[in-house]
Amino acid sequence: MDRISPEERKELLGLVPPSPRQAGEPLIYHGDRERSEVYLLRSVPGQRITACAKVTAYLESGGSVVLGIRVSGDVVGELAALRREPRSAMVTACSPMLVHVIRAEVFTDFLDRHPAAWNALARMIADRLDWANRRRIDFAQFSVPVRVANVLVELSGRHGVDRADGKRDLGVDLTHEEIANLVGAGKDAVFKAIRRFKELELIAPGHRRKIVIDPIGLSNYR
Repeated sequence: MDRISPEERKELLGLVPPSPRQAGEPLIYHGDRERSEVYLLRSVPGQRITACAKVTAYLESGGSVVLGIRVSGDVVGELAALRREPRSAMVTACSPMLVHVIRAEVFTDFLDRHPAAWNALARMIADRLDWANRRRIDFAQFSVPVRVANVLVELSGRHGVDRADGKRDLGVDLTHEEIANLVGAGKDAVFKAIRRFKELELIAPGHRRKIVIDPIGLSNYR
């Protein structure tokens, strides 16, 4: 949303009033054929942590894969709205947030009135493809610890929150299994990598919310 003009942003936010959602609440269900709305995510005013949602695809084998993280200002569900196809993934709120649920035809009408918004949407989709490509490249050339370090550094850079003690909050709750999904590795291998990072004081101790205390050290880890 930061890629469009203030006037366009005001109009977009005015298309439909926001509604509150809680952490753990599903926004979009994988395979849903009935609904094709676009969801615009916003942080709750006055809250320090940004709005955050996880995008998860479920496999025929019964497993699941975390495809990405979305934060305040992002839109989700745009592909189903543009293509009128079933939902390709589930989107779940990771934190309290406000959500503008915009009907597909209302959203595309807005885009048609504002060509710059079409451009912004295309760039957003390109960024997400770039994220996916980087994960594939990491998988092809790096060990599991390096892949985990790369993902944590990127997530903290894009979604993290600075703390008063100088540390940087990752900005999203992720289990070892979810990190493993993001980097294409086994949960045990990810657990060992994170334990090693803690020993090196690159990550502060913690179970779910990881605190990156040395992003430069993580980014240089090989």
